[in-house]
Amino acid sequence: MRIAVKDLSVALAGRTVVAGVHLVAKEGEIAGLVGPNGSGKSSLLRTVYRHLRPSAGRVLLAGRELGELSPAQSARHIAALPQERGGDFELTVREVVAMGRTPYKRAFAADDAEDHRIVADALVRVGMADAAGRRFAQLSGGERQRVLLARALAQQPDVLVLDEPTNHLDVRHQVELLALLREQRRTTLVALHDLNAAASVCDRLHVLHRGVLVASGAPRDVLTAELLAEVFGVRAAVVEHPLTGDPLIAFDHRTPARPADGQPTPDRDRQTIS
Repeated sequence: MRIAVKDLSVALAGRTVVAGVHLVAKEGEIAGLVGPNGSGKSSLLRTVYRHLRPSAGRVLLAGRELGELSPAQSARHIAALPQERGGDFELTVREVVAMGRTPYKRAFAADDAEDHRIVADALVRVGMADAAGRRFAQLSGGERQRVLLARALAQQPDVLVLDEPTNHLDVRHQVELLALLREQRRTTLVALHDLNAAASVCDRLHVLHRGVLVASGAPRDVLTAELLAEVFGVRAAVVEHPLTGDPLIAFDHRTPARPADGQPTPDRDRQTIS
């Protein structure tokens, strides 16, 4: 299912943090949001999963205004893994993941055999099946992350919205999570700080800088040395990954980073909005 953001603006405490953004994640596509801290990635994602109201613009799900759907209807289509991930659940891992079935159930309805199967499958997918009976509050940060991803998968959404899903994960589990996203081939909108991870997992990248969309397109076309200097203020070379052929960014860690240039303007030559 395709999701599109049209001329979206978001204001927080009277300050515009996202300004006139157009972007799209096509059906089955992994679309990445990248940009420096404070560029508006999380605020944009929060409007997509309806935690924030946009001050202008629209979010369209398969061409339909997301605001026209009830919360339960949107939850059947969109599942989110936000950055704010509560850790005080007095629930077992299995019970937390079962919360993903809520949009399909009437109030106070018990889980049925199909719910149990879906929850068990989600736990297997994230490598947490052996922890099903443990208390969520006793888990490490990385374990909680995987459980909350399982909850999103148990929701069986058409669209996944993930805000820094690799946070707290060790290298092995980062690789496994990114492989899982590719295996799902589910429409996914994901914010990532790790540009090399974004280059390897995303079909399309959208680059935000100070609330403005400055580039969109395939990772190979977007991640250039010039853009990295302009937006991130770093000196880097972009080469071919020796194992996968994906773009690989080699950062110059010996040269001090410089502030990114002033107020950005969208580079229409880089953008591909369709």
